[in-house]
Amino acid sequence: MGCISILEAKYVKDYRIFLKFNTGETGEVDLRELVYKYQIAEPLRNPEIFSCFRLDSWPTLVWDCGFDVAPESLYFRATGKSLQDSKSDLSSRCA
Repeated sequence: MGCISILEAKYVKDYRIFLKFNTGETGEVDLRELVYKYQIAEPLRNPEIFSCFRLDSWPTLVWDCGFDVAPESLYFRATGKSLQDSKSDLSSRCA
């Protein structure tokens, strides 16, 4: 299994985040659906609080309320590609 990591994450607006991955690919994700799906993310329904995320040491996108989203999930949402689709892109970066 390859390793997807997030190199950069920037707040865009509402529930949208711009992401740059170690594959060189970039994209925007809209996380509104996740924020309203999970109870732990309830504080993030306020876009001002949602905008206060960070990358932890993995690097995973995290918020102070304890909600997080894995890099692989964000990669799929941003690019439409699965981890298998990007395996050749990652082989030299994860070694």
